[in-house]
Amino acid sequence: MDVAGTVPDGPAPMGRRGPAEEGKIGPVPGARLLVPLALFALLFASPAASRKPLPGLMTGPAPWPSNAALLRARLAAIGLPALRSEGLRLHTHQHLDLVVDGRLVPVPAGIGIDPRGRFIAELHTHDASGIIHVEAPRLRRFTLGEFFDVWGLRFSARCLGGYCARGARKVWVFVNGRRVLGDPRQIPLRQHDEIVVAYGTLASIPKPIPRAFPFPPGL
Repeated sequence: MDVAGTVPDGPAPMGRRGPAEEGKIGPVPGARLLVPLALFALLFASPAASRKPLPGLMTGPAPWPSNAALLRARLAAIGLPALRSEGLRLHTHQHLDLVVDGRLVPVPAGIGIDPRGRFIAELHTHDASGIIHVEAPRLRRFTLGEFFDVWGLRFSARCLGGYCARGARKVWVFVNGRRVLGDPRQIPLRQHDEIVVAYGTLASIPKPIPRAFPFPPGL
């Protein structure tokens, strides 16, 4: 935000100073406004505007790989640990369907897992079924946005990978059959939620929109 002080028109009169005024600096016009406004700008600046792109962020078209190459750097950027083994304190599962212009896009196996580095993220996939595994050594609220960040796939209310809102083609998100309004990145990952993330027109989304997923026994 550019903030300019009020400057009087024309030069200020230069009267003779008395002895008591020698060496004093008068107030700068508008200076009292600069500090409060600067603090206001810092406090209310958009986090998205100041956030740096995640390492290895995928912004191209589908399909998308598991993207493990820069996983450790992404985890450090989003503040999640690289675990040597799966956590046992919190263990939940969700199912994710991805749809682009009416076609299902696979959610690959190995998201959040680096076999070469021998570590695993708290949010990951073991196979291509679309099941998200939340396996953490702590009780914590995890979100859909964090899963996409672990994956390294661009995801927001406007964009999915290389597809961004344009005209009637938008990002649509549903949880248990109900459309989510607002920021989809903040959707909590709750046990056995069925999540659909789609890009395209509303008419292009396959119907009916699923309300549940048949999780295997034990999950």
